[in-house]
Amino acid sequence: MQFGIYSVGDVTRDPTTGRTPTEHERIKAMVTIARKAEEVGLDVFATGEHHNPPHVPSSPTTMLGYVAARTERLILSTAVTLITTQDPVKVAEDFAMLQHLADGRVDLALGRGNTAPVYPWFGKDIRQGIPLALENYELLHRLWREEELDWEGRFRTPLRGFTATPRPLDGVPPFVWHASIRSPEIAVQAAYYGDGFFASNILWPKQHFQQLIGLYREQFAKFGHGTPEQAIVGLGGQVFMRGRSQDAIREFRPYFDNAPVYGHGPSLEDFMDETPLTVGTPDQVIEKTLQFREYFGDYQRQMFIMDHAGLPLKTVLEQLDMLGEDVMPVLRKEFAARRAPGVAEPPVHPAAARTAARA
Repeated sequence: MQFGIYSVGDVTRDPTTGRTPTEHERIKAMVTIARKAEEVGLDVFATGEHHNPPHVPSSPTTMLGYVAARTERLILSTAVTLITTQDPVKVAEDFAMLQHLADGRVDLALGRGNTAPVYPWFGKDIRQGIPLALENYELLHRLWREEELDWEGRFRTPLRGFTATPRPLDGVPPFVWHASIRSPEIAVQAAYYGDGFFASNILWPKQHFQQLIGLYREQFAKFGHGTPEQAIVGLGGQVFMRGRSQDAIREFRPYFDNAPVYGHGPSLEDFMDETPLTVGTPDQVIEKTLQFREYFGDYQRQMFIMDHAGLPLKTVLEQLDMLGEDVMPVLRKEFAARRAPGVAEPPVHPAAARTAARA
């Protein structure tokens, strides 16, 4: 089981102080958070991709390359790479380059994103979102596996004898997660290729994601990649912790109430009841996270959002200390003990696995 954190890189006003960080401060804070994640024993750091205020991570591979040079074992990923608006050729080359620089400690999550205006900014039509996602990944998949590619599709110019460079490290492409919060077509796409499916289940009730993950597992088996239980699933989560639950709720409430995504909507208590958000003690975080296995089956990667809604960097780093010291050891032990036989191992590039074995 892999554990990590993912950041959407929002620049949000702190409702308790009225201060908004600069873009520079937020970008540097994300790097500090990634390094802290490795320090406290987490496995993965992932950054989102956004091209609109109030978000800063418009160039995930630039950030992850910088982080790669300052970490040793952390897997570097994206919370989403916009496969609909990016050129698959550029995605193939950027992530292969990052693979080499990070000695294999790289994977990525592909998705359509949740910001409609981004499509025309990159010359695309949002009404073609699903066809773009399907076609662009078919090309990306082949670019990493065929050295002289002939290809023709609907949405870009044809390729004739094309070779994407550099080639994937040791001939093994980065592992791909297909991320979705609403689209069954993306779950089926992940299953068709035998790739991972990441359910960013942080905003909607569990029943919705049970259906998506169930569909992915069913189709994974149908396409001959293994049993439904061997499908490779990742989940999201949100936590805020203090030693006493009432202290955690009191401190986090103004951030929740004013958050750009869910502020001024459901109450904190209702949101905790319906979604993975846990605001309380480390024991409460452990208890709720372990329930995810009951809802979705054995899975391979658990990611948490911890730096959103205007929380100051100092508070986020405190949260990471608690996650690493009080939560992770118990979750690792409990998930391992409850894991059914034959479940797939978490994805790790062979080069990264060799490095970890030498450490």
